[in-house]
Amino acid sequence: MRFADRSEAADRLARALARYKGRHPLILAIPRGAVPMSRRLAQALGGELDVVLARKLRAPLNPEFAIGSIDESGWAYVAGHAESAGGTPAYLEQEKAAQLATIRERRARYTPLRPPVDPAGRVVIVVDDGLATGATMISALHALRARKPARLICAVPVAPPDTLERIRACADEVVCLHAPPDFRAVGQFYDAFPQVEDDEVIAVLRQAGRPAA
Repeated sequence: MRFADRSEAADRLARALARYKGRHPLILAIPRGAVPMSRRLAQALGGELDVVLARKLRAPLNPEFAIGSIDESGWAYVAGHAESAGGTPAYLEQEKAAQLATIRERRARYTPLRPPVDPAGRVVIVVDDGLATGATMISALHALRARKPARLICAVPVAPPDTLERIRACADEVVCLHAPPDFRAVGQFYDAFPQVEDDEVIAVLRQAGRPAA
């Protein structure tokens, strides 16, 4: 399975999640790539759009490779392979501080006039444009579980099977459209996969009716 772009992926996810239409779900995007597709999903399901902020902890010699993640509260997930990838305790503390600073800067830019939408008692759908290690999604789900949603759902277009198994323990439901055994990178399953910039995220949140600037 391939996706023309994030819009097509969002439309397919909307069909897979159609049972939540009419229940005013809270659609939470992990920035930045998932934000435009989450707007489309929120429109299709009659939901409310916001962002959930979590960041991967980067391997010291390969910043694209996640060795863990951190959420907005400062709680961190450290993967079992972190040490073998160079994640010494001292490095991890430094990386946690750096990523938490980025999270706080993004919150100040994305939603300066309001706190995050409260997920308590709501159907919450956490969206990313794909998972590789799943580390960032684990932190996002952990942060939301602590705030007592009625139902917590992870929704992604594509992810490798072993990652999905790790994620299932963190959510009430996992919706994934494609779980290929030959997974190498999220972008390989999109014909167009441009980088999403902060300005686009801010514009999407503004258009969704929640001031972002």
